[in-house]
Amino acid sequence: MTPVEIVQGDSPIVLGLPHTGTYVPDDVLADLNERGRGLDDTDWHIHTLYEGLLPDTTSVRATFHRYVVDANRDPSGISLYPGQNTTGLVPLTDFDGHSIWTNAPDAAAIETRRAAFHVPYHAALETELDRVKRLHGFAMLYDCHSIRSDIPFLFDGRLPDFNIGTNLGTTCDPTIEKTTQDICAAAQGYSSVTNGRFKGGWTTRHYGRPSEGLHAIQMELAQSTYLTSETSPWTYDDEKAAKLRPLLTSILTKLTGLARTLKGKS
Repeated sequence: MTPVEIVQGDSPIVLGLPHTGTYVPDDVLADLNERGRGLDDTDWHIHTLYEGLLPDTTSVRATFHRYVVDANRDPSGISLYPGQNTTGLVPLTDFDGHSIWTNAPDAAAIETRRAAFHVPYHAALETELDRVKRLHGFAMLYDCHSIRSDIPFLFDGRLPDFNIGTNLGTTCDPTIEKTTQDICAAAQGYSSVTNGRFKGGWTTRHYGRPSEGLHAIQMELAQSTYLTSETSPWTYDDEKAAKLRPLLTSILTKLTGLARTLKGKS
């Protein structure tokens, strides 16, 4: 199993998909407990939701599960949200705070997984961003995520439908953030927030360097917006998705339309 799936296009946007993969090597699977083997914290079907939304768009998708190693965490192990409950480079618990391991990996095992999975994913992502930047004079990473709406271990209350993350406006040009905000705010029947509980993971923070012509924004969708239920078997809801996909298309299309403005600022 290759750790990364790449679809190349010539649009200035690169879709990052770090958490849709479900591949777990046999030796890792053997160390997971029954709860861990459920893979509940997957960004279920996000690659299907975004597929074909914008012609000629590059996507970089991790095929491995985040329990193997999390492609959206700092490889040094530093927490994204100090002082708050979260999960690490190789999570020891699920999003509900329950252990997922019978035999938790030691430091050597974590390093092996980082080298085998985390490194090639980010090598591919960086390569594609560099390629797109050479084509357009800038590149935009749109990092695609989803999560259950109600997870008391991670946040209070119910999560909004659209959760936009730019690390407090530092990872992209302000027009990118505002364009995305405006579309989400105007979407009837949906709620949204910018830099709320989720401000952008390590990927967004690492690649978002607007002064260098590299822009990054994270979109964390509530899974209730496109799944039949936020419980196993995590069924993709065609009717909900059909309502949501045009909004996502509008975001990606309008972000692409910022090309002239962003190129002038790179």
